[in-house]
Amino acid sequence: MSAQNNAAVNLPIDALAAYLQSKGLADAQHPLEVRVLAGGQSNPTFRIDAGKGRNYVLRKKPPGTLIASAHAIDREFRVMKALADTGVPVPRMLDYCEDADLIGTPFYVMEFLDGRVFMDQGLPGMANAERLAIYREMSRVIAALHAVDYKTVGLGDYGKEGNYVSRQIARWTRQCKESTLPVNESMNKLMDWLPANLPEGDETTLVHGDYRLDNLIFHPTEPRVIGVLDWELSTLGHPLADLAYQCMGWRIPHDLWRGIGGLDLAKLGIPSEEQYVKWYGDATGRDAAGHWDFYIAYNLFRMAAILHGIAQRAADGNATADDAVETGRKAGPLADLGWEAAQRFSAR
Repeated sequence: MSAQNNAAVNLPIDALAAYLQSKGLADAQHPLEVRVLAGGQSNPTFRIDAGKGRNYVLRKKPPGTLIASAHAIDREFRVMKALADTGVPVPRMLDYCEDADLIGTPFYVMEFLDGRVFMDQGLPGMANAERLAIYREMSRVIAALHAVDYKTVGLGDYGKEGNYVSRQIARWTRQCKESTLPVNESMNKLMDWLPANLPEGDETTLVHGDYRLDNLIFHPTEPRVIGVLDWELSTLGHPLADLAYQCMGWRIPHDLWRGIGGLDLAKLGIPSEEQYVKWYGDATGRDAAGHWDFYIAYNLFRMAAILHGIAQRAADGNATADDAVETGRKAGPLADLGWEAAQRFSAR
């Protein structure tokens, strides 16, 4: 990468290089090569080549006025560092810098993992056996995450125990109501319906909060996860709510946003939603029956709220991704799907 390309990433390269040298992560003989990594609506992310085979990822908060509690890169760094010696594959954390003056906002540096990231949950161009193996692996990893003893790994204070779903509903409802952009009718209905229909029973585990295919890095040739990324929304929460977040992909049409709804799953070798949930249940002993459509409705509401927040950042001029406006427009259709799930739950 040329110096001109380095400048295009809009980072103070000289200051960053000096900082990394002070941490033993770079040296003056090898000028940094920096490029923007594709993907993501939230925290700007860069790949850094420091020479001698030293490849890193730098992730920072975006500039500008931010929604309270959003862009929690300090939490991302903490949770991945805590999971280093568990059964959950994560990149190695190298440094966290809270000095906002250095490159404009706080940031952290982690190892770069050389693997595959799949953006399309339909996994085009693959053999059926490989698609099945990838879905199996995703189920295995989320089950492993929910099996982590969060207190033993130092995350006992990473969130509040209990009432996770009700607190999340209140959080995202509050964010929507504080937004200057209007929400659709389904969103308003869900904000009233969800807190009035909370399932009985509760459980607390470490949850990812954004567990989906394109937040996983797979081995270059094997159907094996080598890194789970984007822990910004992780906390202590309800494992079935975390699982249902990923499973709402079965309900979202493929041509809408990151879904596999409407695809011929049997023909593709992709498991049904029921089969995927059964794998998880067999691995963990948890049974989602009875309350599943509530958790799906909750997650579609939550995702709609997140996308609404992206639309708000775009309106405020603080969006990271170029497609933020288009992504934000999907909030309404997702809320509509959430209200459909809520009606199914009520009908039962």
